[in-house]
Amino acid sequence: MSLHGSAACPAACSGATRLHGSAAAWNAEGVLLLGRPGAGKSDLVLRLLDHGFRLVADDQVVLSDRDGIATADAPDALAGMLEVRGLGLLTGLAHGPAAIRLVVDCVERAEEPRLPEPRDWTHGSARVPRVALHAIDSSAPQKVMAAMDCLAGRRSMVVGAFAA
Repeated sequence: MSLHGSAACPAACSGATRLHGSAAAWNAEGVLLLGRPGAGKSDLVLRLLDHGFRLVADDQVVLSDRDGIATADAPDALAGMLEVRGLGLLTGLAHGPAAIRLVVDCVERAEEPRLPEPRDWTHGSARVPRVALHAIDSSAPQKVMAAMDCLAGRRSMVVGAFAA
């Protein structure tokens, strides 16, 4: 069962934007995963959960912009659910909203740049760093964690998406 085309956003998220994507959080830092259906967004979320992330939303993400901070959450009807291709729909997962600190475009391997230039994604007045990754690569969760570390100042980079 695919989640595409499920129930409309409830009144509680009026004024927010709903989009196709997935999101997970590492501590209080959220990552928004965007890409075409089948690009590996849900698969990457599943692997991020094994690295200590928690689910924010899968397949549909409700975004709000508060004081220049983009916050992601799940529509009520999909909260705590994760679609696992080949298995089905997992339910009852720990979940909750998160401030988005990183946007990942899930792309084909040929579209993933070796040494990307810094890019941003905007939602309302929020500006968030954006990278393109091949979500199916086994190292994708570690790449997301390295990016989050760079953004938080725990690591640094001389060339690439987060070079100072």
